[in-house]
Amino acid sequence: MERKTVGQRLRQIMQERGLKQVDIIELCKPFFTDKVKISKTDLSQYVNDKAEPRSDKLYILAKGLNVPEQWLLGFDTDEKSTPTPRTADLADNDVIFTYEGKPLSEEDKELIRRLMNGK
Repeated sequence: MERKTVGQRLRQIMQERGLKQVDIIELCKPFFTDKVKISKTDLSQYVNDKAEPRSDKLYILAKGLNVPEQWLLGFDTDEKSTPTPRTADLADNDVIFTYEGKPLSEEDKELIRRLMNGK
């Protein structure tokens, strides 16, 4: 069995739930950040299989549609299953976060906190 595309999954959800692209954007808005949003153009590209979403935008789509990211990527997981919540205490001195070998800024840590908590 061939893995489905993100576009196929989005079209499937739209059909099953009676959604339009604008409805998906509205469902995803609570998960937008100052730096990461999904535009109408982005979504159109995904739905029409012209582009695949980056991981941060895939996360927002999955949260907005309440489906696992793996399902959106076309893997045979249950559409209704919800991922196990993850927690992290970024204030804990035993936890070290780096990117490209450099410590994360407080702003980046806050963004990670919000993403991990689905805000």
